[in-house]
Amino acid sequence: MSGHSKWNNIKRKKEKTDGAKAQIFTKIGREIAVAVKSGGGDPDNNSTLKMLIAKAKANNVPNDNIERIIKKAMGDGDRNSYENIVYEGYGPGGVAVIVECLTDNRNRTAGDVRHTFDKFGGNLGTTGCVSFSFKEKGIFIINNEDGQYSEEKIMEDVMEAGADDFSMEDDMVEVTCEPSAFNNVLEALQGLGYSFETAELQMVPDTYVSLTDEEQIRKMGLLLEKLEDNDDVQSVWHNCDTLGDE
Repeated sequence: MSGHSKWNNIKRKKEKTDGAKAQIFTKIGREIAVAVKSGGGDPDNNSTLKMLIAKAKANNVPNDNIERIIKKAMGDGDRNSYENIVYEGYGPGGVAVIVECLTDNRNRTAGDVRHTFDKFGGNLGTTGCVSFSFKEKGIFIINNEDGQYSEEKIMEDVMEAGADDFSMEDDMVEVTCEPSAFNNVLEALQGLGYSFETAELQMVPDTYVSLTDEEQIRKMGLLLEKLEDNDDVQSVWHNCDTLGDE
C-alpha cells in the first residue's frame, strides 16, 4: 500500500507478515465498500470499483472476501460514513510524503498523522505543498523471476494493451499508463494472460531523494511504518529511493 519508491514498494510488500496482510485486506475492503456506496456494485458500470477489485486481487484478497464486501456494502451493512482526506508533508531530509486516508473521524486522523510526522523528524505541510511534484499514473507490476517474458514480448503486449511505457528491473516488469486508460489496459493485459503483483493508481514522483544520513534513513523507515499501521491510512506515497538499499 505504500510507494512509489521505484521497486521498494514491491520489496516491502513481499515481506509483509500475515498480520500486515490482514490489515491490507481490511483497508482495501473499506475502499471497495466506499466505491460501491458511491457508484454501485457492478464493476462494469463502476470504474473505481473495477480498479479496486484488480488491486485487491493483486494483494491476494480472496474472491469470496471481495464478493462479500460488495454485497454487504450494497445492503448498507456497514453504516460508517467515511470521507477521503489527503495530507501532505515532509519526512526527514525533505522527503516528500502524501498520505491518503479514509476516516470516520477527521479530528482523530489529523492528530494521529501530525503526531507521526513530528515524532519521526518530519512535518505536516499544507495542501499542495508536495503534490505538485507527483503525477497520478496507472501502475502494473508483473513478476518475471523465471524470465518467461522477454523485452520484445513485453513491448509488443504493452503497446497492444494501450499502455504508455514499461521498464524491466530486478526480475520485475513495471507497466505505466494514464489514469483514464487504467481499466482498458488492465483488461487487455489480463486477456493476454498476465497477472500482477500490483495493479493500482499510484502517485509517482517526478524526482527522487536519496538520504545518506543513517539516522534519517532509520526515521524515514519508521515514519512510513507507523503511517501504514494507522487504520485510517489507505496509502502512503513518497519520493525516497534510499530505503530499498538498506
